[in-house]
Amino acid sequence: MIIIGLIKEGKTPADNRVALTPPQCKWIHQNVPNIKIIAQSSSIRCFVDEEYQRAGVEISENMEQCHILLGIKEVPINMLIPNKTYLFFSHTRKQQPHNKQLLKTILEKNITLIDYECLEHEDGQRIIGFGFFAGVVGAHNGIMAYGNRTGLFSLPRVYKNKDYRSLINHYFGIKLPNIKIAVTGSGRVAHGVIEVMNLMGVHEVEPDDFLEKKFTYPVYVQLKGGELYTHKESKTYKREHFHNNPQEYRSRFLPYTRCTDILMNGVYWDKNIPRLFEKTDIDERFAIKTISDITDDEGGSVPINLGDQTIENPIYGVDRKSLEKIEPYLQNSIDVVAVGNLPNELPRDASKYFGEQLIKYILSDLIQGGSNIIDRATIVKQGKLTNKFAYLENYAK
Repeated sequence: MIIIGLIKEGKTPADNRVALTPPQCKWIHQNVPNIKIIAQSSSIRCFVDEEYQRAGVEISENMEQCHILLGIKEVPINMLIPNKTYLFFSHTRKQQPHNKQLLKTILEKNITLIDYECLEHEDGQRIIGFGFFAGVVGAHNGIMAYGNRTGLFSLPRVYKNKDYRSLINHYFGIKLPNIKIAVTGSGRVAHGVIEVMNLMGVHEVEPDDFLEKKFTYPVYVQLKGGELYTHKESKTYKREHFHNNPQEYRSRFLPYTRCTDILMNGVYWDKNIPRLFEKTDIDERFAIKTISDITDDEGGSVPINLGDQTIENPIYGVDRKSLEKIEPYLQNSIDVVAVGNLPNELPRDASKYFGEQLIKYILSDLIQGGSNIIDRATIVKQGKLTNKFAYLENYAK
């Protein structure tokens, strides 16, 4: 019998999402032999303890009896149990400074760490994540911020709606002005953004038309890899070459800063990938008034991302001259939405989607002891860094 534990979230601010919903736990108990799921009692989950109990899940404080522990965000160091297998978003693969001690402790406690972010299909596509609902909430908040700025329309806060179905009822009567929206990226985040664009009646146009034409209705353009980056010398874009050699490319986004009202940013970024624009590009021709930086890398692809806000207070202004953080909606501000846990505004929907992918693609390999997919996502195995992540050795010291 393999016992899987759903641990309570300990990170601050609290995360209310879960890896498996009560109905999904019930399905696993009925359809997967020799599996037992235990949920650690939690007062902050989007599904309360009683919902798990009604689904036949035992509630317990004791996670020592579990073989595999499923969380969402980083597990606080004092909550880590030695010699266990953990799955959560560790945010260590990019050597994030604030999680250095976390990885060090995982090594010291002989833990196996499988990172959700590293679970990928053979072609490199992410298997599991909350990106779609991050895109939905990020798009909503970006449009909401523009409405707040201009006073032309208003939208309610996402988290005050029970679920996604309730949220989209607000879109049917909304009439947006003739704005131009640039959507960057081609993954789950961008798919979520585009779903909201379609629900709000925003029309897709081609890049050339977006740059050159004026419209009497709201439009968006989706800019994928080839529209965003070009090789500095060959002036071409090859996806695999770009991902292996991003420093050889430059951004093609600058012309869009001259004609875009709202930027919805959904591109993956690390320090070698060119930014969409630089701080020095913000001049009198810089037309963007609102940026929803959904992938949310401080100082990353959006260089004026000055750090995280909270779900309750998601928007700040950036002064066009000093580039310092100020109040939003001022004449001299560019308004920025930057929140690291956007899917928490729709936690039940996001958790359901996440659990579906976990059951479909990961669960059977996990309980059978591994697979290529799981091996590639294992950062630490029984207290030792795996070969793929050996580059983290100095970071973990």
